[in-house]
Amino acid sequence: MSKVATIEINGKKYEFPVVEGTENEQGIDIKKLRGEAGVITLDRGYKNTGSCESAITFLNGEKGVLRYRGYAIEDLAKNADFLEVAYLLIFGELPTKTQLDKFYADIKEESAVDEEMKKILDGFPKSAHPMGVLSSLTSALIAFNPSSVNVESEEDMYKAIVKILGKFPVLAAWTLRKKNSLPLNYGDDTLGYVENLHKMMFEKPGKSYKVDKAVIEALDKLLILHADHEQNCSTSTVRMVGSSHAGLFASLSAGISALWGPLHGGANQAVIEMLERIKEDGGDTKKFMEKAKDKEDPFRLMGFGHRVYKNFDPRAKIIKKSADEVLDQLGVDDPVLDIAKGLEKEALEDPYFVDRKLYPNVDFYSGIIYRALGIPVEMFTVMFALGRLPGWIAQWREMRLKKEPIGRPRQIYTGENLREFKPVEKR
Repeated sequence: MSKVATIEINGKKYEFPVVEGTENEQGIDIKKLRGEAGVITLDRGYKNTGSCESAITFLNGEKGVLRYRGYAIEDLAKNADFLEVAYLLIFGELPTKTQLDKFYADIKEESAVDEEMKKILDGFPKSAHPMGVLSSLTSALIAFNPSSVNVESEEDMYKAIVKILGKFPVLAAWTLRKKNSLPLNYGDDTLGYVENLHKMMFEKPGKSYKVDKAVIEALDKLLILHADHEQNCSTSTVRMVGSSHAGLFASLSAGISALWGPLHGGANQAVIEMLERIKEDGGDTKKFMEKAKDKEDPFRLMGFGHRVYKNFDPRAKIIKKSADEVLDQLGVDDPVLDIAKGLEKEALEDPYFVDRKLYPNVDFYSGIIYRALGIPVEMFTVMFALGRLPGWIAQWREMRLKKEPIGRPRQIYTGENLREFKPVEKR
């Protein structure tokens, strides 16, 4: 017998079906609530509201579990590369060797960006935030690819997917090069996806490109760890915009704008900005740990704890090792990163933080790695967007293929009741 939930309103009872997911998650299907009972639910921020049923990512914050299409994030980060994970998220299965080779080749084939895009980039001042530039350039791709994606055609959908996966790293690299006053460049077909991205970002005119293997491996892992994270702010934005049947590029541009916020993708930027403030104050980590414990002190320790993971962030465990390796390999001499390591040590040993499970999260370690690699702090969220791209694509594709209805939240009105209009001379 199927489960039902009973809701009593003004003495009258209403029954609604209980939906159960494959990981035994349960939700009350209330789509008929307003029609039958004349009320809606109020859930600020949608913290307890499911907007969809999805087969892409499973997250259990209480147990520190993250899986893409059933695969543990630990296994994927150890054994797969970023494009394998992208294929898995988007199409539902890990690719065969033939499928993966074709995926690589098709993405490379679509990596060229129209030269006229440079004119759009030229219109931005160097002071423009890279996320604003990236969102605009992604939206501008629509002008160069005006035909909408026929979601009923697997071929059309595939072409749109490899097109954005090919062009997006170029746009991200150009955003950085614009900021650093470097000439715009294109990729190298002989390099892998992540190494090619790194070269496009950091290659200097007249100098041969060299990169450390540990750097590429750390970047690859970071992109994998950020690839999807269930129905977060930017992902639900992509799905919401796409539910109006807006195109893939327009939906992705909206997702980039949502990711920009400091409460979402900007968190790793906030980590470095906090470390800079501690350095300017003298670098006393113990002082700031005490400030963080003081409820009356406005100081907030960025990069510790997570609003979803109530125990530990499984991504942080993976990337901590890469952060240690990169710092050791590069031999970076940076007092800000020294402060970061000091905070990490104290937080892992201080009973206040341990008891409350306020461990360093993925934003903390990703900020450290990006800083060590010489990536400007304003570019951190762009790197996050590069990682999240396959997740956004997968979520958009799933939403369109399932023919989900247009998103249209309700509200509880708290404004004025009906008022009589008064002519301006009587106000």
